[in-house]
Amino acid sequence: MATEIPQEWNDFYLKDVSFVNLMTKRIFNVLIVANPYDAFMLEDDGRVDEKIFDEYMDLGLRYPPTFTQVSTTEEAENVLHTTNIDLVICMPGNADNDAFDVARAVKASSPDIPCVVLTPFSHGITRRMQNEDLSIFDYVFCWLGNTNLILSIIKLIEDRMNIDHDIREAGVQVILLVEDSIRFYSSVLPNLYSYILLQSNRFSTEALNPHAAAQRKRGRPKVVLARCYDEAMEIYERYADNILGVISDARFPIGKSAGHDLTGSTPLPAGGAGGGLGVADAGLRLLREIRRRDEYVPLILQSAESDNADKARAEGFRFVDKNSKKMNIDLRKLMEEHMGFGDFIFRDPNTHEEVMRVRTLKELQDNIFKIPNDSMLYHVSRNHVSRWLCARAIFPVSAFLKHVTWHKLQDVDAHRQIIFDAIVQYRRMKNIGIVAVFDRGKFDAYGHFARIGEGSLGGKGRGLAFLDNIIKRHPEFNRFPGASVSIPRTVVLCTDFFDEFMDKNNLYQIALSDASDDEILNHFLRAQLPDSLIADFFTFFDAVKSPIAVRSSSLLEDSHYQPFAGIYSTYMIPYLDDKYEMLRMLAAAIKGVYASVFYRDSKAYMTATSNVIDQEKMAVILQEVVGRQYGDRYYPTFSGVLRSLNYYPIGDEKAEEGIANLALGLGKYIVDGGQTLRVSPHHPHQVLQTSEMETALRDTQTRFYALDMKNVATELKADDGFNILNLRVKEADKDGSLNYIASTFDPYDQVIRDGIYEGGRKVISFCGVLQQGVFPLPELLQTAQKCGAEEMRRPVEIEFACNMNTDKTGELYLLQIRPIVDSKQMLDEDLQAIPDDSCLLRSHNSLGHGICEDVTDVVYVKTDEDFTAANNPAIARDVEAVNRKFLDTGRGYVLVGPGRWGSSDYWLGIPVKWPHISAARVIVEAGLKNYRVDPSQGTHFFQNLTSFGVGYFTINTFNGDGIFRKDILDAMPAIEETQYVRHVRFERPLKIMMDGKKQEGVVVLEHS
Repeated sequence: MATEIPQEWNDFYLKDVSFVNLMTKRIFNVLIVANPYDAFMLEDDGRVDEKIFDEYMDLGLRYPPTFTQVSTTEEAENVLHTTNIDLVICMPGNADNDAFDVARAVKASSPDIPCVVLTPFSHGITRRMQNEDLSIFDYVFCWLGNTNLILSIIKLIEDRMNIDHDIREAGVQVILLVEDSIRFYSSVLPNLYSYILLQSNRFSTEALNPHAAAQRKRGRPKVVLARCYDEAMEIYERYADNILGVISDARFPIGKSAGHDLTGSTPLPAGGAGGGLGVADAGLRLLREIRRRDEYVPLILQSAESDNADKARAEGFRFVDKNSKKMNIDLRKLMEEHMGFGDFIFRDPNTHEEVMRVRTLKELQDNIFKIPNDSMLYHVSRNHVSRWLCARAIFPVSAFLKHVTWHKLQDVDAHRQIIFDAIVQYRRMKNIGIVAVFDRGKFDAYGHFARIGEGSLGGKGRGLAFLDNIIKRHPEFNRFPGASVSIPRTVVLCTDFFDEFMDKNNLYQIALSDASDDEILNHFLRAQLPDSLIADFFTFFDAVKSPIAVRSSSLLEDSHYQPFAGIYSTYMIPYLDDKYEMLRMLAAAIKGVYASVFYRDSKAYMTATSNVIDQEKMAVILQEVVGRQYGDRYYPTFSGVLRSLNYYPIGDEKAEEGIANLALGLGKYIVDGGQTLRVSPHHPHQVLQTSEMETALRDTQTRFYALDMKNVATELKADDGFNILNLRVKEADKDGSLNYIASTFDPYDQVIRDGIYEGGRKVISFCGVLQQGVFPLPELLQTAQKCGAEEMRRPVEIEFACNMNTDKTGELYLLQIRPIVDSKQMLDEDLQAIPDDSCLLRSHNSLGHGICEDVTDVVYVKTDEDFTAANNPAIARDVEAVNRKFLDTGRGYVLVGPGRWGSSDYWLGIPVKWPHISAARVIVEAGLKNYRVDPSQGTHFFQNLTSFGVGYFTINTFNGDGIFRKDILDAMPAIEETQYVRHVRFERPLKIMMDGKKQEGVVVLEHS
């Protein structure tokens, strides 16, 4: 029977590691003190500069060290006084330049600069060193002309400089090398480092783009060199939790001061200069003590004394023979097998035969349930998986799995599940906020955002990548159980494919001509996309398994200062079992998006915004469509647009609290100007449209859009909505998709009840998600608006879609973010600073935002002494007649009248309907001394005011609230005058300005 996985291992959170913060302390300037011959060997023959430069470039580090070479102590001191030197390397020279003397002088004047002696091993030097105090130098190395040793020295010292910080920051691993023979560690270190750097190159492929790959390499294991037992134990105790493995010599001193004659010691074998007397079994003692404390850490004993092989194996340690010609290969093999380097090889525990090999994290995830039980048990009980992940710098998963030991959970299948879940969470976490390079071997259901090509992502692509990054950096998005927030899985075809497509198919001539949209589209549909994309598209189909939206993402679109939204086409294609048919539709849709750059409207828009069409480059976004399939149609529970500024606040709403428009079905319905539900996320209980039954039945959504899943054979059309169904809300009711977003109208009791009931019209009220807390939509929208506006440093508009589940869980997808830069809304002027005598109208209680400078006409109701509300129906008829003339000529006007415009009770105001005043640009409620009505804030026309950006002023001059210079209008000749209404025209346009943030509005007289 399977063991139940403890809750702590089910509900875990992996914290991401930032590799950019690792290896921050570097060695930039190296001073080499050497005689001219050795210097020549280093500089010309060994090409040390070149080798170091190549190595650093490969690591993604921008500043490789530079080398300064001098020959004498005086020259060295001069350089030390004039340059910031990070490392001094002294090479023994001739009689007047002794390496030890130079090094001693350097240490005396600059004790903090690391100083290394590089010495060839002649008999004379060996003898000399036995009488030399080596403790003042950081390291002494044996120089045999191998420039790789210089690299190893730099790496060893950099590792020492960064180790404490990098372990704290990320859990970087440590390989402890215990060796007192200078000659031996001088040859083993270059080999060790070259293998570690090779490993870092291999594991960097886990990264999702070249930049991240270069940074991942900084997470490679560090090497620490200990030269006696006490030093080794001190290092082990300090870094015990991060030791990847220990490689130890068999014989070395126990105490720190070399040369002590300790019990049981014997002299070092010839050639093992440095380190004084060694204790024969010091290595075994050390490994025994470490094994006592850690049953899993790999321990390797190296020795030139062959009888140590049996002793090591008897205690379960690995052994490397120093006398072997292939010693380096043997050591690499053991590191690969036991320290997690290279591929993970699952073995049969009895025969030790390979049963499976995995090269990447994704391969481990894909195969974890296929590995035989006995092999799985063998590796799990020795913590091999955790160690392999450690060696690959996958620290969050490794650290988590390290604590899920066989002692705590003796169930192979439970271990499989835990490992799988941890990898999935890690890959999700790493995918979020990163623009990966699309790789067919890595992109799957957990792939998130990738690009194909080297060009730009375009405006929408950048916006999506930015949104993804915001979600990653703000964990508060996912603070509600059962409510996830993300972007849909996305692949961007970069702009370089657009250039290649246009050039190879010779399309510019037809594209830039005056041909019709359909003609241009037909040319584009006949052109060819590169064949190299086919396999990538198939991989994407398999990963998303849903319909795909093909969106434009041009360079100019959604750019910070140009409102290009909605200019180009967006197509949706259904998900089909026939992948080749799906490929045909996808290719056609991409070409259709490319063609839309050159459609008539696009060219006109380019001209209007002073852009040159040749500068436009198009990336294409391929994105899973959010939603569910209901029979032959597909749509999300609801879509919406969120704006962080609300220019029509009502009641206690504030402009900066933002506003959202919600609609059942696809978001194209909102873009096309359909009837939506308008709500401030900060005031979800205050929805004007559902506040009264009559309004709710009149002003809520009656139709919605869905993707037609069976419209496959139809050829692509210039109209990107050719396969979008326009359906009645009752169709969604049949689909059962209205849970939590609809109320039911009961015609018998004449009431609207929250929820879905048999019979009765369904009203899209969003009652469950707004008022009943079924899903935390208001809170999530508040978070999106706050984080989006803060990160963009300006007001933003965010598109989103949501799938609700019957168990009240849901997934909110953010689809796009763009700055609000509607040109007419770029209002910089302080309206309060405009003098009263320049104003025809001034309101301190206005709705709307922006500037309008093309209105010359004012239509106003005559409110003389004999005004009575009893005439309001007649006034409404006069206003309707005047409005019709404005509609015929396409002009706008300012409308002023007493009481509430549009009130059904004519005693409260003039009972017009929206079509009767639809040409008005500003509507003014002007209260009278003897006819006072509470301001309505335009509630009767609210949907139309917000949709068409019409201003609504409330003015009560009798108590000093605002200005209405009726005297100016009365003194002007009338263009038209009835019993109740006057229409006048100014020679110069009026300047209408509205500040939606402060609810100030003015109509300024333009003086000649």
